[in-house]
Amino acid sequence: MSMFAAIRAVASYLPEKTEQNDPANPIGKKVGIDERHVAADDEAASDVAIRAAQNLFAAYDVQPTDIDFVLLCVQTPDYFMPTTACIVQEQLGIPQSAGALDYSLACSAYSYGLAMAKGFIETGMAKNVLLLTTSVYERYINPKDGIIRPLFGDGGTATLVSAVESDHPMLDGFIFGSDGSRYDTMIIRAGGSRHMPHTTPVVYDEPDARGNTRSNYEIFMDGKGMTSFTMHTVPPLVDDVLEKASLTRQDLDGVVFHQANHYMLEKLRTRCKLDDVPFYNEITHVGNLLGGSIPYALATLAEEGKLTDRRHVLLAGFGVGLSWGGCVADFGGMMKWKEG
Repeated sequence: MSMFAAIRAVASYLPEKTEQNDPANPIGKKVGIDERHVAADDEAASDVAIRAAQNLFAAYDVQPTDIDFVLLCVQTPDYFMPTTACIVQEQLGIPQSAGALDYSLACSAYSYGLAMAKGFIETGMAKNVLLLTTSVYERYINPKDGIIRPLFGDGGTATLVSAVESDHPMLDGFIFGSDGSRYDTMIIRAGGSRHMPHTTPVVYDEPDARGNTRSNYEIFMDGKGMTSFTMHTVPPLVDDVLEKASLTRQDLDGVVFHQANHYMLEKLRTRCKLDDVPFYNEITHVGNLLGGSIPYALATLAEEGKLTDRRHVLLAGFGVGLSWGGCVADFGGMMKWKEG
């Protein structure tokens, strides 16, 4: 028996405020999203991550003092500097001896975070890694953008990755990829060091026939380009993860893809030949939570008691970057969700 990194606990947080999608807008209906949660005006990325972590501590027998590394996935940080993970560490009461870092990814973030946590743990540099995702994307989407706004919700997740004794890896089959040649498929075009805020004027796109528009300081997405990328990238990603983990589709007892939208996931399920495998596809009331979409699904399954008996669950994320990543997780090391 050896010590391997395993997912031991997972929880989530959704802001109280919700925003209903306009039933007259065909976008929301097509992607299967009726409503989304929206962060309050005074709720920053760190606040969302902290609430998710607090929910994890409350739902499992975990204390902040148990944590010796914080990994925070955030594309909408509190500040350009300092590191948002350091703010989270202090606010949660995690010891100053713990490491803390941010990493900037969106839809593919969870696999990358699990891989980093696995590296810290299996090389002996940490025992308990708190992997957090947080998103307050809504404030970067134009209220008049009826194409992008119906898709994305705000929220955070917390995952405890710890060392457990096992005769096999509990996180395995990692595959990653990126295509920076299509970086502008989804982008905020101004506000960074390429186009600085004090030198770059606000410019709005010409409204389309439905009045949809956005500025260069708000999220732009080439929907057709993103769909094409996904359909071409995910099927070979699934094949590669299975091959690296020495598994077949028949070995799987669950699949959780990045929850982009209901329509896309149904097409992917068929294209990836996963129709006979338990497949999570539920974003009706939360929307696309970006890097938090996979762990939010896992937290939902954990709370319902539907996760601890799953030994081969394929996880796959894909999107902004463009980037993608996948792995297989064994949830046999999960702690029990507290009753009440």
